[in-house]
Amino acid sequence: MSAATPTAPVTIHTQRPGVPFTRLVLVELRKMFNTRSGFWLIASSLIISVIAAIIVILVVPDESLTFGLFGAAFGTPLALFLPIIAALAVTSEWSQRSGLVTFTLAPHRGAVIGAKAVASIIVAIVAILFAFAVGALGNVVGAAVNGIDPVWNLEPLDLFYLFLGNVLGLLIGFMFGVLLRNSAAAVVAYLVYSFVLPAILSILAELQDWFRDLQPWVDFGFAQTPLFEGGLSGEQWAQLAVSGSIWFVIPMIVGVWSVLRAEVK
Repeated sequence: MSAATPTAPVTIHTQRPGVPFTRLVLVELRKMFNTRSGFWLIASSLIISVIAAIIVILVVPDESLTFGLFGAAFGTPLALFLPIIAALAVTSEWSQRSGLVTFTLAPHRGAVIGAKAVASIIVAIVAILFAFAVGALGNVVGAAVNGIDPVWNLEPLDLFYLFLGNVLGLLIGFMFGVLLRNSAAAVVAYLVYSFVLPAILSILAELQDWFRDLQPWVDFGFAQTPLFEGGLSGEQWAQLAVSGSIWFVIPMIVGVWSVLRAEVK
């Protein structure tokens, strides 16, 4: 009986370069648009915003037509839809059970979450710039239709504050996606945070004097209000930082920690 022929050793390359971060961002951007739900969610937000601008031209009195009004009409639907888009960008890995494939091809979960965040912010930047452009166009068209001079009542710093406020809102949606990792739960949590919680806290501030002064320090949405009203003082920046730590930074850290440790199925 002949001896078995020894097999040649197998060489395993352990120093292969990982997936570049820019490629991860491009993949996440494509994933946000290449499904019917993702495409129509983004498209519907832009369509509703354009319709809102048209309604402003047709309904609002001449003396009230300003760039700021068009920006608000166009930006309000985006402020609602962008956080939901960001939340769904994160939860898709778990809701559609594609996380095993994603984290096998790109095992560094932190890089994947970072790429999702960057992709969401890129979408927000493009959408907000588009909102400003259409708002400016609507202001010119509305003034021409009504035979008045266009009113440009927003300075560059005002536009920056509006941009910052919308990005912060988007990051809140992203945080809920990372923390809950379930599409329905993340969307419901964001809607409760945006519409139910402010009403409860406002009623509490009206009924309790001690909470009236405390509200800007613990209510992140309330602390963001000056961003949409022309700017923040030094104290208001501090209130934004403290309330943001409570509602965004700490939950985001917990969410990322749980993503890094969660079992992917």
